[in-house]
Amino acid sequence: MKRKFTAIFALIVLTSCAELQQVLGDLPQSGDILTNADIASGLRQALDQGIDKQVTKLTETDGFFRNELVKILLPEELRKVDKGLRNIGLGNLADEGLKVLNRAAEDAVKEATPIFVNAVKDITFADAKNILLGPDNAATQYLTQRTETELYNKFKPVINNSFSKVGADQIWANLINKYNAIPFTASVNPDLTDYVTQEALKGVYTMIAVEEQEIRNKVSARGTDLLRKVFALQDNK
Repeated sequence: MKRKFTAIFALIVLTSCAELQQVLGDLPQSGDILTNADIASGLRQALDQGIDKQVTKLTETDGFFRNELVKILLPEELRKVDKGLRNIGLGNLADEGLKVLNRAAEDAVKEATPIFVNAVKDITFADAKNILLGPDNAATQYLTQRTETELYNKFKPVINNSFSKVGADQIWANLINKYNAIPFTASVNPDLTDYVTQEALKGVYTMIAVEEQEIRNKVSARGTDLLRKVFALQDNK
């Protein structure tokens, strides 16, 4: 039986949209035959669910800082700053330096939802087919390809402003000045805006991937009848 379904889905990848629908109609389903529009709508629902459940969490206080999956740590070249401060009893200052980086990311992610919503609206049946039959992170890859550049351009100025708003610029100036005053250390003076922007993007896509895995692997995570019907096709790969 497993070989039968593998052969069917190999055929799907090579067929036209019309032929694909005929093959999908032959697969076991609980309910009416799904149309092309149903399949595309189901994938939109899955992505909307990921955005609503996971990305929204990142905008909350400690959405990044208390989430070990996405918590922003210092770049490699600044970890000596963190270690040096802790070695001289300034662990609280080091912790505050990390916290404000994450606060800036939490602030920036509020800009993400409208961009994601527009990308989800644009899903075609061909996109849906590729997502449904693709790897376990195919939906996340779809959003990454279509939103990464726009999100970066939105996030960067917000993060730059957030550094000022939450005091990150002053905290890091104080932190780095104290580190540079430690005897026998090489001075550092990094610009963290680009780094935090990139890390915020990684965090957003990481959490969408978390929800995609839930929907793909757990029937209980499929919150609508349409989601259950559409992803039942994936279950039979």
